[in-house]
Amino acid sequence: MTNRDKITISPVVTRRDLKQFIRLPHAVYANDPAWIAPLDFERREHLSKKNPFFTHGEAQLFLARRGARPVGRISAQINHLHLERYGDDCGFFGFLEAVDDVEVFRALLETAQEWLRAKGMKRVRGPFSYSINEESGVLVEGFEHPPVIMMGHARPYYDAHIRACGFAKAVDMIAYDYPGLAPVPEAAAKLLRRLVEKGVITVRPMRKKELAAELDLVMDIFNDAWAHNWGFVPFTRAEIEKLGEDLKLIVRDEDAYIASYKGDPAAMVITLPDINEYIRDFGGKLLPFNWAKLIWRLKFTGPPKCMRMPLMGVRSKYHGKAIGSALALAVIDAARFYHMNRGVERGELSWILESNLPMRKMIEAVGGIPYKTYRVYEKALS
Repeated sequence: MTNRDKITISPVVTRRDLKQFIRLPHAVYANDPAWIAPLDFERREHLSKKNPFFTHGEAQLFLARRGARPVGRISAQINHLHLERYGDDCGFFGFLEAVDDVEVFRALLETAQEWLRAKGMKRVRGPFSYSINEESGVLVEGFEHPPVIMMGHARPYYDAHIRACGFAKAVDMIAYDYPGLAPVPEAAAKLLRRLVEKGVITVRPMRKKELAAELDLVMDIFNDAWAHNWGFVPFTRAEIEKLGEDLKLIVRDEDAYIASYKGDPAAMVITLPDINEYIRDFGGKLLPFNWAKLIWRLKFTGPPKCMRMPLMGVRSKYHGKAIGSALALAVIDAARFYHMNRGVERGELSWILESNLPMRKMIEAVGGIPYKTYRVYEKALS
């Protein structure tokens, strides 16, 4: 245990520690009307060894306390797939939440750095909870908007406190609002219709009855499409299977689309209903009666008013080509049309690297508006 100005940092070891780790954000966001508490049971499973991250990674959770009161939390982790790909001796931190006290942030971040140093790491980057394929970055713009499914939230002071601890911006990631699910521009729509009518491009929904094969195809397209993006680490089969297992009760065939070019599967998109709308009043708890409320809302209240588009990709051989843009628009428009007809009113397209200008221009061309920014930080470990 480390003592710093009456702040104690200790590893999460017991069930009580883990409960305090999971529930700590409730104190941080107690007076924040935008925050939506994730479900405790989902966070517990995500943090556990059931998370397929642990097939290629290792991590330690830490709690900060003043006396007996928890005031902050953090994880330190090593992703061996990242190290195999980049060989940069970079470790990571995640799950960072703390009260408005720079000394709490400093104690947490220094503890994570010490753990990574002991593992031989030379740099630290984050937050990723646990990996870049999960919740990433600290919200630095757009605090007034509630978080959608599988996206984080933050207080405005986080950015200043992290930078005060010697961290610098590594990259920003943009979340786009997609109000009204506006159709693609007419000129692009005409071109797309011609390609579809001629059979050059075909678009179909995912087949949940063939889920294993479909997830393999989605993973193959996505990993190829994103291979050259900043910080990319490929989805593993275990990760994509776990995602499918977690979402199968709330996702329909039409929440994912695959587009083929001349018969070759070449683009994919996955959308998620924003069930945060359904759990906003749960306070993170399903028991004793919220589980029944959730089932009733899922079955009888209609779809959430928002959907999120977390994954979209076009095979790399079509990047920078007109057909690549057409394939991207084809899957986006198919998802848009489906959700619009269900009564969904808006979408969030997230996240997009600030440097991914072709994708950003395409999203803005179909009516997307940047409305949130998430920041990833890094620092050398001396």
